[in-house]
Amino acid sequence: MSTVVHTTDAVPALPVFSQAVVSRGYVYVSGNIGCDKDVKIVEGGVISQTRAALENMSIVLKAAGSDLSNIVKANVYLRDMERDFKAMNEGYITFFEAGKMPARTCVGVAYLPFGALVEIECVAEIPRVRKLRVLGIVYCNKLGTSQRSQTDDR
Repeated sequence: MSTVVHTTDAVPALPVFSQAVVSRGYVYVSGNIGCDKDVKIVEGGVISQTRAALENMSIVLKAAGSDLSNIVKANVYLRDMERDFKAMNEGYITFFEAGKMPARTCVGVAYLPFGALVEIECVAEIPRVRKLRVLGIVYCNKLGTSQRSQTDDR
């Protein structure tokens, strides 16, 4: 069972995808480009776009009951890997605690939506307390019982 995450505080998703989906204690956040709520690319190059993407991702994660510190895997897509990799990392690293960086893949791509220079997506864990509350209550209500479902720990 999965739940779509939507918050009006974040950049709106296009009609073909959700901002994020929660399933089995994890939140899967769709790709975020460096734009404002009007879906206009922010000025300042790849560092500014990286920051805007991560700020938006943070808002979506919060709406799902998680945050950037719970990211277990991030995927970064760069339009010009050679030119922008170092600068993207300069913006990216400021959002995470030293020594606790999530696993990450960075891939060079030919094009990104709206001419963006960077796009970032992630998978984050929902903290255990939230996981039990969300999954336990949802599954127990579905079963018509107050017992914890065996699927809670998956």
